[in-house]
Amino acid sequence: MPWVFLLIASLLELVWATALKQSEGFTKLWPSVIGLSVALLSVAVLTLSLRDLPVGTAYAVFVGLGAFGVALAGVVALNESMSPSRLLCLALILVGVVGLQVMES
Repeated sequence: MPWVFLLIASLLELVWATALKQSEGFTKLWPSVIGLSVALLSVAVLTLSLRDLPVGTAYAVFVGLGAFGVALAGVVALNESMSPSRLLCLALILVGVVGLQVMES
């Protein structure tokens, strides 16, 4: 169950980071409210995973999956560029996240 909480927290990170991008520096109300609210929820769910997982592993996976998801969302939803080197770096993040999960199981 802690890994499920960690996955949910990471998915929520994708939501809040994207919402904060849409808030345009907190100048738009609803994206700002959504971003901040979901950020708090994301950290709360992360805390549930920390009951059973080491903090270093959990936080690394949380940030890694969040960064990976936000980068992909930027490409898909926000028309950000995706170069081969950026793809390689994202793949390395994903390999690290999977490695941490395998080593912790």
